[in-house]
Amino acid sequence: MSISRDNFKLSVIVPCFNEEAVIRLTHERLMRVMEDNGYRYEVVYIDDGSKDTTLSILDELAAQNPNINVVSFSRNFGHQPAVSAGINECTGDLAIIIDADLQDPPELFPDILKTYFETRSNVVFCVRQNRQGVGFFKKLGYHYFYRLVNSLSDVNLPLDSGDFRLIDRHVIDAYKEFKEKNKYVRGIIAWMGFQQVPFYYDRPGRAEGETKYGIGKLLKLASTGMFYFSKKPLKLSLGLGIIGLLVGLGLAIKVFYEKFNGVLDVVPGWASTVLTIILFGAVQLITIGVLGEYLGNIFDEVRDRPEYIIKRRKKED
Repeated sequence: MSISRDNFKLSVIVPCFNEEAVIRLTHERLMRVMEDNGYRYEVVYIDDGSKDTTLSILDELAAQNPNINVVSFSRNFGHQPAVSAGINECTGDLAIIIDADLQDPPELFPDILKTYFETRSNVVFCVRQNRQGVGFFKKLGYHYFYRLVNSLSDVNLPLDSGDFRLIDRHVIDAYKEFKEKNKYVRGIIAWMGFQQVPFYYDRPGRAEGETKYGIGKLLKLASTGMFYFSKKPLKLSLGLGIIGLLVGLGLAIKVFYEKFNGVLDVVPGWASTVLTIILFGAVQLITIGVLGEYLGNIFDEVRDRPEYIIKRRKKED
C-alpha cells in the first residue's frame, strides 16, 4: 500500500491522564500545526481514567471539531493500554503517538513526515538528544535505564526513544494482531521489523503540571520490557545458580583439604558456612523472583481479561 505525500490522513494519538493544566494548550498547538500545514487529520484523545476535569475539557473540544475523537476508559489502566487503544481506534493512513504534556513538540510533525516520505520507511522513531528541565541524576537514570532494558531484551530497542513516533498503516494493522494483555508498545513495534529510521530532537521540559511517570511506573515498564520480550532473565538466574554451585564445590574442596591436612579451625568453617548460606539464599531469591515475574505474566494472559475497557467514545454520543 503506497501512501501519497499529497493525499494522506494523519491520526494523532494522545493518551491523557490528569492533564487539565495543559490539555487546552496542547490542543491549541496541535490544531495550529494541522491547519498551517493543511493536513487531513483526526486527533484521538484517550482519557485514561482521569480524576480531574480532563475528560470534560476533551468533550468540550470534541464538540467544536468533528475531527476529534475522545475515547474514555472506565478507570485508569495505564499509559501503554491508552496508547494501544489509540492505535486500535485510529483510522488514518499514518499515525503519530504523542504525550499530552508538550515535551514532544507537535511542531516537529512536518519534519517527521518529511523523514517518512524521504526514506519511505514504516516507522520514524524519535530519539531524544537532550532532555531540558531534567536534573543530572534523573538524566543519568534514564540513560542507564534504557541501556539496561536493552541489554536484557532479545529485541534491539532504539536507545533514548519513547513512544513518540510515526507509524504507517502496515504497522497499525500488524499491531492489532498482538493479543497479549501487558503490551510494551515500543518493544512490539521494534519486534515487528519493517523499515524503521530515527528522527533526532531536543526534548523540552513539561509546559505545565507534573510528570505522571514516577519511579514505580518506570520500573513496571522496565519489567514488562524485560520479561515479555526476553528469556535472558531466566538465563541470568541459571547462570547465578551455576556460579553458586561452583562456589559451593570450591568451598567443599577447601573444607575436605583442611580436614585431611589437619589445618581445620577449632570452630570449623563458620565463616564459609555463613557466606555459603547467604550466597545460595540470594541466588534462590533472585531465581524465585524471576520465575514469579514470568508466572505472573502467564497468569495475566490465561485469565484473558481485556487490556482496557472503553466507557464511551465521542463518536458514539
